[in-house]
Amino acid sequence: MKYRSLGRTGWQVSEVSFGAWAIGADWGAVSETDALQALRAALDAGVNFIDTADVYGDGRSERLIARALKGRTEHVYVATKAGQRLDPHVAEGYNRRNLEAFVERSLRNLETDSLDLLQLHCPPTAVFSRPEVYGALDELLAQGKIRHYGVSVEKVDEAVQAIQFPNVEIVQIIFNIFRQRPAETFFGLARQRQVGILARVPLASGLLSGKMKADRIFPEEDHRNYNRHGESFDVGETFSGVDFETGLAAVDELRRCVPDGATMAQFALRWILMFDEVTCTIPGAKNPRQAAENAQATDLPPLSPESMRQVRAIYDSRIRPQVHDRW
Repeated sequence: MKYRSLGRTGWQVSEVSFGAWAIGADWGAVSETDALQALRAALDAGVNFIDTADVYGDGRSERLIARALKGRTEHVYVATKAGQRLDPHVAEGYNRRNLEAFVERSLRNLETDSLDLLQLHCPPTAVFSRPEVYGALDELLAQGKIRHYGVSVEKVDEAVQAIQFPNVEIVQIIFNIFRQRPAETFFGLARQRQVGILARVPLASGLLSGKMKADRIFPEEDHRNYNRHGESFDVGETFSGVDFETGLAAVDELRRCVPDGATMAQFALRWILMFDEVTCTIPGAKNPRQAAENAQATDLPPLSPESMRQVRAIYDSRIRPQVHDRW
C-alpha cells in the first residue's frame, strides 16, 4: 500500500482506503460477518483510513467499524459525516445544537471520545456559505470532540465555496472516470489551499467494476434500484448520474484500456490515483475478496498517456453530455 498526505492534517493515509456505505445499508443485504471480514481484509492490506456516516444503516456502519478496530495495533483514521439525519433535510437544521447531537451519537457508535474527521454530509447548497455553521464546527474542535472537519459535496461549486473557510481541511467529492469535472475546476484550488481530496463513488456504483450486464436486477433495498432517477436523494450518487445503459456501453469501450493482469475496477481506481491532488479514493466492499482486490490497485504502475487519452475520449463522447455541467 502507498500513502499520501491528507491536506493539512499531517496524516499519511492509504491511497486506496475503505468506503463504508455498503456495509451499512442501501446496497443490498450484507451480513455482519461479511462486513467485518471486508473491513479486516482492507486493514490487513494496509488500509488505514475508513470513511462512514451516521446514516449508513442508522449507525450500523459506525458500530461495525468500532468492532473491527478492536484489538488492532495499527493506527486507523475514521472519518464520519453528519447532517443527513435531519428531517426535513434543510439548511436551518445545520446548527450547533443539532451538529453537537449528531457528533455525540457518532462518538458512542464508534466507541471513542473524539472523532478523527467530521464532514458535513452533502447539505443543501446554502449551508456552504453560512459562517455560523463553520463556527459551530470550530466550537466542536475547541471542545476536542472532533480533531478535523471538512465537507462532502454534490457539486463542484459547493466545494469551491466551502474551502473559502480556513478550517475546512478536506473535501469529499464524486470523482471517477464518469465524473471528471472536479479535475478541471477544483483540484487546482484545493492544491493551492492544501485541502485534502477524498474521491468517492470511485466505481460509479459498480458500473466501473466491469461486472454488470444490462439484465442486472438490483434488490429492492439497493439504491441502484430505488434511486435510479433520483427518487430518494441526489441522482449523482447512483451510477454517478449516468444512464445505466450508457454507462455499460462506455465500460465496454473502456475494456481495451485495462492493462493485462488488472481488473476493470482496479484500472478505474488507478485512473483516479493518476491525479496527485487526490489524497485517496474510498471504494466500498461487501466482502473480503472485494476489499483485497480494491487495495491491490495501489500496486498497478502508472497508466500510459495513451490510456489516459483513450479514457478522456470515451468520456467526452459518451458521458460528458449527461453529467459534466450538472454537478
